[in-house]
Amino acid sequence: MSQTSVVSIRDLSLRLPIGADREFALKGMDLELRRDEIVCIVGESGSGKSLCAQALMGLLPKVIAVEGGQAIYDGIDLLKADAGQMRRIRGARISMIFQEPMTALNPSMRVGDQIAEVFEAHDLLTPAERRARCLDLAREVHLPDPENLLNAYPHQLSGGQRQRAMIAMALALEPDLIIADEPTTALDVTTQAQVLKLMRDIQRRRGTAVMFITHDFGVVADIADRVLVLQRGIVVEEGPVSQVLSVPQHPYTRALLAAVPTGVPAAPSLARGADVALQVEGLRKTYRTRAGLMGPMREVLAVDDVSFSICRGETLGLVGESGSGKSSIAKLVTRIVEPDAGTIHLSGRSFTQMSGAALRQGRSRIQMVFQDPYASLNPRRPVGLSIADGPMARGVPRRQALARAAELLELVGLSAAASSRLPHAFSGGQRQRIGIARALALDPEVLIADEAVSALDVTVQAQVLKELAVLKTRLNLAMLFITHDLHVAAQVCDRVAVMQRGRIVEIAPTAQLFADPQHSYTRALLAAIPGGEGGRGRLAVH
Repeated sequence: MSQTSVVSIRDLSLRLPIGADREFALKGMDLELRRDEIVCIVGESGSGKSLCAQALMGLLPKVIAVEGGQAIYDGIDLLKADAGQMRRIRGARISMIFQEPMTALNPSMRVGDQIAEVFEAHDLLTPAERRARCLDLAREVHLPDPENLLNAYPHQLSGGQRQRAMIAMALALEPDLIIADEPTTALDVTTQAQVLKLMRDIQRRRGTAVMFITHDFGVVADIADRVLVLQRGIVVEEGPVSQVLSVPQHPYTRALLAAVPTGVPAAPSLARGADVALQVEGLRKTYRTRAGLMGPMREVLAVDDVSFSICRGETLGLVGESGSGKSSIAKLVTRIVEPDAGTIHLSGRSFTQMSGAALRQGRSRIQMVFQDPYASLNPRRPVGLSIADGPMARGVPRRQALARAAELLELVGLSAAASSRLPHAFSGGQRQRIGIARALALDPEVLIADEAVSALDVTVQAQVLKELAVLKTRLNLAMLFITHDLHVAAQVCDRVAVMQRGRIVEIAPTAQLFADPQHSYTRALLAAIPGGEGGRGRLAVH
């Protein structure tokens, strides 16, 4: 093992349970994780990327067996280490940033207490020192209003804010190795750029090794020193980032790069003036929460006088930083959350005035793909039934609804046989596809996609975006597409609305907005796109 190595992985093989789509999750994997280096592992959903990370942390599911190999850290084989050894290593020497912060964070503990728990678990610092260090970490990862957010619970934070809290926990003890499993998936481009710079700065200052799992080749171009490409558990290509991205050798690597959104705006699919499917006027929402039983009331103006319309056959993109109000808009227009003021019209009918049976009927016409697929699926219910529930509630026979669920699973890139499996049996990207299938089950007129493809690898993302576009055209759907990926917005949206602090600061046809942004905030978002001119590397997609 090289003197600069932190972890040396040799011939790692992980066996999948009987009935899985292949015999091995990983087979014969070799990987050297060195100090002063960031290694990006890329590959499609289900290729074994996250299982490699879980093996190093001693967190493999019981159904996954270590068939062979070694993972040597400081003379210890992590694959054979006992519970006591792993407790001393985890968090202190090797830390992990998980893919889904809502399921990784304790919902009953305040965020600040969970960060402080990292120090407490290793008997470090006094309570006052832990609190001070938590504030420093919150500022480092750019959590807004850190004093108040540290007193909040996970459900009171946006998706991006929860991810930043997870990153703060992983960075707390400045470990030798940071394993980052899709750590920027939920982040907007400006925060993503800040977090990537932060991780790079810490790596340089501490000589930290970083294993960075991602499906975003823009992130790879910005942060990676080396790239390892996994296909169905087998390493098909490895090399310096400049070599792999510019001169890929394996057909699979070339296919992944070919699926990366180019960022070139597509031509509008229709002229404005077609039938309006969704009309929103003067929408406002203030969230009020209390810090503790007797604490002061905290008010956040999440949505401030927002107005827009979407025509049939049109996709309106909604972009902006985490906490800008994008997901609140989605919840308001679907009436998951009631607005304080404003009106919502569906095809000319007032959706805000509907109640009872009319509201249930109206909700079937506007469906939503949620940002966190695991939190939105019943963990004890087979996914086929989760997809079929909506049609069955409207009177569709069970057999017919399940057959439609199987068709939709195939539409989003999964097999019909997956209908009988539970959500935990799928990878993060696969769960997101199940969420998309469920939203399409009622054939809605308006589809709200809240970060609907953020958890998908580039090839599946390209397929899903293509299928959404085909479906939108075939059914004459209106789509509100919420995303932090401006490359994706450029590819699929006819117009883009930019949100900042609850307000729409700019709305324009996509090509116009990308070529000539009028607002300074829009220009800042465009400048922060990963893999662009502002990054360490230029992602050249051919």
